[in-house]
Amino acid sequence: MIVVLGSGPAGRLASIRLASAGKAVSLIEHGGIGGQCLHFGCMPVCALNDIARMIHSAHTFQNLGIIDAVPDINFSKIFSEMHAIQEKIAFVLDTETRSAGVNIIYGKTGRIVGKRVFVDDEQVETEAVIAATGSRPNIPDIKGIDLKGVYTPHTLFHIKKLPKKLAIIGGGVMSAEFAYIFSMFGSEVTLISRSSFLKNTDKHLRDLAIKELGGVEIREVATVQSLTGESRVTGVHVKSNDKDDDVDADAVLIATGLLPRSEMLQGVKKGPIGEVIVDRHMQTSVPGVYACGDVIGPPYLTPVARYQGIVAADTILGKSRTMDMRYIPQSINLAHELAFCVHETEGAASLMIPGPAGPGTFWSVPSGETGLAKVMVDPESGALMGFCAAGPDGGLIAGYMAFLMKRHFSVHDFEDFIEVHPSSDGIYGLLKYTSDMLKKRKGK
Repeated sequence: MIVVLGSGPAGRLASIRLASAGKAVSLIEHGGIGGQCLHFGCMPVCALNDIARMIHSAHTFQNLGIIDAVPDINFSKIFSEMHAIQEKIAFVLDTETRSAGVNIIYGKTGRIVGKRVFVDDEQVETEAVIAATGSRPNIPDIKGIDLKGVYTPHTLFHIKKLPKKLAIIGGGVMSAEFAYIFSMFGSEVTLISRSSFLKNTDKHLRDLAIKELGGVEIREVATVQSLTGESRVTGVHVKSNDKDDDVDADAVLIATGLLPRSEMLQGVKKGPIGEVIVDRHMQTSVPGVYACGDVIGPPYLTPVARYQGIVAADTILGKSRTMDMRYIPQSINLAHELAFCVHETEGAASLMIPGPAGPGTFWSVPSGETGLAKVMVDPESGALMGFCAAGPDGGLIAGYMAFLMKRHFSVHDFEDFIEVHPSSDGIYGLLKYTSDMLKKRKGK
């Protein structure tokens, strides 16, 4: 028997892969199937962002005089309705996983001590074990962090009414996405970033993100000294530019990233934040013990976790498969999907254009909020070295573009590409233009 700990994207895909190959698989899940993605990450952000974008669009139409008013939201209904849909998705995942032949055991905790595997306190014999125990919110050590009114993405659904003033601590993708959502809902949002906001993001995408967060006060290079209040939070004490300041807030969201949940894994080599160290086959330092997904650390992306689960399963099955962490597409979900994949930038030439008018962007032409398309290429060969695709379908475009980069496509391979029209994708046109420009430069 093979034991898989955790039914998030990594563990679930690994268990299905193994069971489909004829292995006896027990999938141990203490909470609910679907992991971080379904319960606290991707799906809740999708749910809340759909509403935020609807409000954003309503503002656009109101400004154009097409509709008279922006609809009010019933905040108290959002989480109950969202949970009902999450339960439906969980049912589908459970059914799919069991149909593949996986034995799912709910309500129990798996742990590993060296080569020994325990389910609760009972040791079980295994052929191999896969640890896919996920991640948890990174909670900074700040005075007042335990006050009422302080939330993480894991406890956000406990908010009973829309905060009038919301402070978000964090400067990455998670904080940006929640800042957009709550600002569209009507909260006065202050985002407090310890370093530069979205510091590792392409400059043009970062500028676009800041534009789409126009209603949010962004404080960069600011250190949170403490959270203020007696029994309930009333604000955030911040130090920036050698000045102390107080940000008023009736709710605080901690969005400072994730940490691997590896405390139940003993005897395996770990890194500085508790991430389990694995090789390209997802093998840990202990033979027969594999790990995949968030428990092995960043980038904490569902598609990456899924593929890592497949690599771990195939390694156990004796198949040759390795994990390649290059060419990973990512997206920031604000008014648009700000998607990107950058392999390398040294020596690259870049071109950028505004996104075209199309589905989801036609009415944004007057305001210039149609997104953007950007490509980075080798000026000699035309090889794709990176891209940014910001628009209604930026994430979808990014997945295929990253795959083509991995297959070493160049801009010249798009000469006879025929697109779907109308479309809000500006990448295909930019690729053709870049190809023509490079050829003219070489006199071809």
